[in-house]
Amino acid sequence: MALDRWIALILVGVCLAYGYAAWFTMDGALAPFMKRNPIWPSTFPKVLSVLGLLTSLVILSGMEKSEPKEADIDYRRLGEYKLGQALLLLALMVAYAICLRPLGFIFSTAAFLILGSFILGERKWALMIPIALFATLVVWYLVQQVLGIYLRPLPGFVGG
Repeated sequence: MALDRWIALILVGVCLAYGYAAWFTMDGALAPFMKRNPIWPSTFPKVLSVLGLLTSLVILSGMEKSEPKEADIDYRRLGEYKLGQALLLLALMVAYAICLRPLGFIFSTAAFLILGSFILGERKWALMIPIALFATLVVWYLVQQVLGIYLRPLPGFVGG
């Protein structure tokens, strides 16, 4: 069996467990006034488990298969792909998550975008830095002012 079908089989198990939790265990602790609501806290997990199960079954049955293309990933040749870049990006994501609170949103996000684009091969610093700063400030403004969710913009020792 191909790698995608093994992954789909694992996802079927995950979706079944998630669906069992959503359908049978989440609604038992609801307050009486919430039981009359049309949408419960378990509604989205129920929909997600059903869609995940259907998608996994489609992959498992092979209905989505077409002619093999040159762009498909061959798991037997993983050494020929740019695994170093992928692993560096994963490490950068972990470092971003760790640094988000102590260093603040603006510095952490801008540094993540700049270093991420550097890892992916961008070398035009004069273009990369202003775009990362602009994108960071726009996202911070939208989350902070429009959505009303507080994000610490600056590091704690600066007064953020």
